[in-house]
Amino acid sequence: MNPTTSPPARRPRLPDWFRLRLPTSDVFWQTRNLLEDLRLHTVCESARCPNHWECWSRGTATFMIGGDRCTRACGFCAVTTARPFALDGDEPTRVAEATRRLGLRHVVITAVARDDLEDGGAEHFRQTIEAVHQANPRTVIEVLVPDFNDCDAAIDAVLSARPDIFNHNLETVRRLTPTVRSRATYDRSLRVLEKAKARVGAGYYTKSGLMLGLGETEAELLDALADLRGVGCDLLTLGQYLQPTAQHLPVVEFISPEQFAAYAATGRKLGFTHVASGPLVRSSYHADEVSVPQRSFGNATRCEKT
Repeated sequence: MNPTTSPPARRPRLPDWFRLRLPTSDVFWQTRNLLEDLRLHTVCESARCPNHWECWSRGTATFMIGGDRCTRACGFCAVTTARPFALDGDEPTRVAEATRRLGLRHVVITAVARDDLEDGGAEHFRQTIEAVHQANPRTVIEVLVPDFNDCDAAIDAVLSARPDIFNHNLETVRRLTPTVRSRATYDRSLRVLEKAKARVGAGYYTKSGLMLGLGETEAELLDALADLRGVGCDLLTLGQYLQPTAQHLPVVEFISPEQFAAYAATGRKLGFTHVASGPLVRSSYHADEVSVPQRSFGNATRCEKT
């Protein structure tokens, strides 16, 4: 090693509450084999989610459509940044088939950011949602969408397919957003959530989440929660940021389970309908535990591309 070059910073040791048990259930391997058979990507693997052992053992997964290459390079995310391939036109059908085979009563569909596409991949979302509806009419559909560069037509295209929950993550507090997120802005994310809520009304859930431990202060977090409630956000997830590789942003602080519980209580006092808060919580972690109202909206219409 060059003596003038400093060695890379050692990644902090995980606290005891992050100890995970490896799967022993056959369901885990059945889920993995099914996803491989249908050639589907999951955020569980691509983003190196710490819960994928548990979720796959429960027969659940979060489908990631639009490929496994993202056009953005967020400082926290392990998904590969590269020029994406063309969209797979058969992917919506395969997601619907996987949902049917797994017997999912609640499915989460997310995607890489596709800034290379005029609509950001919104039409592909619409087709996937509709395919799942057709094959699995009783399945609750939650979408976790990118910001679509705040394009109204893209937001309306997703909503026109009538998902049950519209999720878009704020990810972090206002001050840290330029460092943590690539191209996304704090206010744009709030606008996306506000527009979704306005288009479908009070009887429909919007959802967002933040990672903690990136250096935010408690006051900044409380401001972010108030901002989310200000745009009508109903559901909230709070989880611990974990550095996926040495090239990603470092963990500044490990938040204790007790502090996460306190933040959950604060969120409920602010008026969130449901709060999932804990070190291992991620956007779709135990998403099926939320009681979702019957689909009752029909005002969102598909907008023509301009």
